Amino acid sequence: MTAFLRRHARRAFSHISPTPRPDGGRPFRGYLASAFLLSALPSACLAAAHPASPTPASAPTPATSALVGQRALYDLSLAESGGNTLSATGSMTYVVRDTCSAWSTQQHLDIQSATRNGGAVNMVSDYTTLESKDGRHLVFRTVQKSNDAVLQVVSGEANVDAQGHGVVQYEKPIKKTLKLPEGTLFPMAHTAAILAAAQRGAPNIAPLLFDGTGPDGAQETYITLLGWGPPKDPVTSPALTNQPAGRVHVAFFSRTPDSILPDYEIGMRYFANGVSDMLDMDFGDFRMRGTLHSLTLPPRAAHC
Repeated sequence: MTAFLRRHARRAFSHISPTPRPDGGRPFRGYLASAFLLSALPSACLAAAHPASPTPASAPTPATSALVGQRALYDLSLAESGGNTLSATGSMTYVVRDTCSAWSTQQHLDIQSATRNGGAVNMVSDYTTLESKDGRHLVFRTVQKSNDAVLQVVSGEANVDAQGHGVVQYEKPIKKTLKLPEGTLFPMAHTAAILAAAQRGAPNIAPLLFDGTGPDGAQETYITLLGWGPPKDPVTSPALTNQPAGRVHVAFFSRTPDSILPDYEIGMRYFANGVSDMLDMDFGDFRMRGTLHSLTLPPRAAHC
């Protein structure tokens, strides 16, 4: 699920202008890192660990067979703000359907906010994908609105061949073709890679990701994993009972030479079936908390 939250959510919020730093850099983070969900993994440390190389091209695409269909509803609230954002609240619906040969996903993000210089803003973002289970094909579409006005539409399809060579063909906002670096993963495969690493006890991984939420191609991710086993905190849904889980922190970086600090960070608790809860989304000058409100896990399709 991480792949659907990161840049997708960040881009929606990028239209709510944060207070800039005097040096022109990323908005001042202040005390936010110390209150981050994964307090043992401060943001500054993760930024310094910006990966020098992506997942090797020879690495196989992670199997997504452990993932399940789901319909999850999250309540979003402002956890902390040190900048331009005065208030923020909203909801997110995340739906995954198993179509036997592919994963169909839908995400609806609805956030109401108030800023010091922009007044009240209602951001709505809809994101849909169809990703083949072999990790080689992705169809994507993102529509973002602010106060009912369309800000951006991103759509197209991407393919990766058996040798790891990939290409994305954008239809919107403009028609263009970009190459994907070898080793790039699509969203569901990216989630599967996180879970596989957690289950084998890896402390971190750094796979490249392409999700179709922006027109710039792939981006780098640095993922830190903390613990795996029976949940220590109460389970937020009966559907997650007896599921092992672990804490995850993901930092997303642009693929530019001067990209030192992450564009966006998220912490969460991930369960073995791909469901997540306890979201903590760090946008730089403010943070939002996501609480799992309801969860439905449909039965696996018998005809597959």
